Amino acid sequence: MKNESRAYGSRREGEVSEDWRKANVTPVFIQGTKEDPGNYKPISLTSIPGKVMEQLILEVIFKHMEEKKVIGGGQHGFTKGKSCLTNLIADMTGRVDEGRAVDVVYLDFSKVFDTVSCNILIGKLRKCGLDEWTVRWIEN
Repeated sequence: MKNESRAYGSRREGEVSEDWRKANVTPVFIQGTKEDPGNYKPISLTSIPGKVMEQLILEVIFKHMEEKKVIGGGQHGFTKGKSCLTNLIADMTGRVDEGRAVDVVYLDFSKVFDTVSCNILIGKLRKCGLDEWTVRWIEN
């Protein structure tokens, strides 16, 4: 019960407790030679209450984005229940059936997200009207 009220207080105050921020970072081998450090992906192992809180915040963000229609229906990547495959099925099959030419380019921006400026992200969250407590918690 103590952790539940602590999590709620954390969200309400827009603060992340110090012990929730601590992480054990461990390298996980992806591909290539094991001697090349570039072939490892850092994985952060954080506290269970912190992970639960992250999921709650994620739900708040998704709900806000849906209610405010911040993300258009054509967005498939990084959208709950949608993917590159659903994009292909929804958009391309109809055009192919009509006999129209279709060019598709899929890009992998996964490494880009490690370099997104926190200030830019926070600014965009505020601009789309996300409540200040949630924005402060993410910023913190």
